[in-house]
Amino acid sequence: MAGGGIAPAPAGVATERAQQYKGRVTPYVVMTCIIAAVGGSIFGYDIGISGGVTSMDPFLEKFFPVVYRKKNYQSKNNYCKYDNQGLSAFTSSLYLAGLIASLLASPVTRRRGRRCSILCGGLFFIAGAALNASAQNLAMLLLGRILLGFGIGFGNQAVPLYLSEMAPAHLRGALNMLFQLATTSGIFSANMINYGTGKLHPWGWRLSLGLAAFPALLMTAAGLLLPETPNSLIERGQTDRGRAVLQRIRGTQGVDAEFQDIVEASELANSIRNPFRNIMEKKNRPQLVMAVAMPAFQILTGINSVLFYAPVLFQSMGFGGNASLYSSVLTGAVLMMSTVVSILTVDRLGRRPLLIAGGIQMIVCQIIVALILGLKFGDDKQLSKSFSITVVAVICLFVAAFGWSWGPLGWTVPSEIFPLETRSAGQSITVAVNLFFTFAIAQSFLTLLCSFKFGIFLFFAGWITLMTTFVFFFLPETKGVPIEEMVLIWRKHWFWQNLLPPSV
Repeated sequence: MAGGGIAPAPAGVATERAQQYKGRVTPYVVMTCIIAAVGGSIFGYDIGISGGVTSMDPFLEKFFPVVYRKKNYQSKNNYCKYDNQGLSAFTSSLYLAGLIASLLASPVTRRRGRRCSILCGGLFFIAGAALNASAQNLAMLLLGRILLGFGIGFGNQAVPLYLSEMAPAHLRGALNMLFQLATTSGIFSANMINYGTGKLHPWGWRLSLGLAAFPALLMTAAGLLLPETPNSLIERGQTDRGRAVLQRIRGTQGVDAEFQDIVEASELANSIRNPFRNIMEKKNRPQLVMAVAMPAFQILTGINSVLFYAPVLFQSMGFGGNASLYSSVLTGAVLMMSTVVSILTVDRLGRRPLLIAGGIQMIVCQIIVALILGLKFGDDKQLSKSFSITVVAVICLFVAAFGWSWGPLGWTVPSEIFPLETRSAGQSITVAVNLFFTFAIAQSFLTLLCSFKFGIFLFFAGWITLMTTFVFFFLPETKGVPIEEMVLIWRKHWFWQNLLPPSV
């Protein structure tokens, strides 16, 4: 009907322009991605530091005397020495706070930009680290953990988005994985620090917790120094600045095709008043499923049980205090090195092959550990030296498989699949689901270990089997697809194309 009609809503990106994209990998974009990825070291440092601190006798004696007595004098059951809901809450409270913060971070990231959320995350984490290091009672300790959780919620919501939007399409996987590399570096650093501070009685645990302020300071500095992403600038109406940043990070003036994709995506984004409501629409169903499934499966591998409680786990298996900390240092180093493998291969081999191969390797490792513990380890007997070495070696292979597959890709895939109008909301859902399952596993693992014993490893092997099957059938390959054209890949997938409405 001509004249006076209601103008149609913007349609978003509808044309593939990937072959017209120009530019190169500039030192500027590599530098900004490296600086931004430091935010991942905060997440990693806390994962690594928690398990080491909770195995230190001075810390347990001050805050959890019941666990201290059970560990050293009372419990004869190797699997149940650390089973205490209060001790689990020390670890898990951070992730529950992070879950809430990640949802609060979404409107900040969208309306104020990615840099603002990165800066908020750094400031929250500095405050939490200071409070933990000076804690005199359990209330101060838990309040510090909650502030740390808010830092992680804001940081994990913003940093992967920042990396995905700054990186060129053909190297987006590798540059995005810098976040995971920083996370694994944080875990390794925390394990090394725990190994050293564990010998500093009775205040070593304070140093371990307080040093969390160092990566937080780096993240805060990053929030102050980094440029905003072109996508965020254009979405917020700063078109000229967005184009200028895009030209700078691509090293060319010929950015018309990519710029046009971002403009079209931003027009649709600005027509959406409620991204969380929009993300529930049928046209966004595939991305929503991935935003829930990928982070949930990442945690249900059981990796956090190994990383959080590595010293506790190894002590439960009969390793001495120093030996258990040394073993956790080893797993941290393996995780960090295997992430480098993923960075070097993800944009050549693709996401799907790494996820499937990594899943198969993790299944085999979990079954082997369960068999060894089931046959050679019990409530009141220790592993022999040879079997102890075998268990550590197999756990290292499990950690390596996670490090080059589900570890980095559990963050990379969700951060790159959403259209601009739901990107911040989608990333918030991803982070919230990740932190919810992290909280659930952290809170329940010691109890599950006590109840399931060696069967806990078979429990996680079952989940890994399910998620590997899920990827094989339902995840399309995203390698090399420009982020603003990602919405088009679902129409080519054998399953999702049947669920989408006639036009997206």
